[in-house]
Amino acid sequence: MKTFQTHSAEQTIALGRELARRIKPGSIVLLRGDLGAGKTTLAKGIAAGFLAAEEETVTSPTFTLIHEYRGPDVTLYHIDLYRIDTQRELDTLALDDLIGPKNILLIEWGEKFQSFARDRDLEISIEHAVGDGRRFSVTPWANKIA
Repeated sequence: MKTFQTHSAEQTIALGRELARRIKPGSIVLLRGDLGAGKTTLAKGIAAGFLAAEEETVTSPTFTLIHEYRGPDVTLYHIDLYRIDTQRELDTLALDDLIGPKNILLIEWGEKFQSFARDRDLEISIEHAVGDGRRFSVTPWANKIA
């Protein structure tokens, strides 16, 4: 496990860009943290790091559930399962169809479902720190992070 600390949204975005260089295509990445912890802010940096989206165009998929960002080498799916409560609701999203060697799934609230807790390649936990600070714990799984 690696840990990082940021003190602003800009630093969190920069951390996301750095992590993008280590995430391999085909990965499932769980983003864990309370509401407002910075999951979407980190996703902005990851999407920008893959040249899949400009930081300012990345928004929370809380109401749309899935945002797709296409880069030159990878398609990034930013998924928010906060409003999904049952396996049946999850199945209607057909997330299995999004898994592929040139895709990355960034899943917020994926820990709600056992399958994602088990099948993830990387987990990034975010905790509030003093002021705008955040602590990040990055746990690789199945050797899918460089």
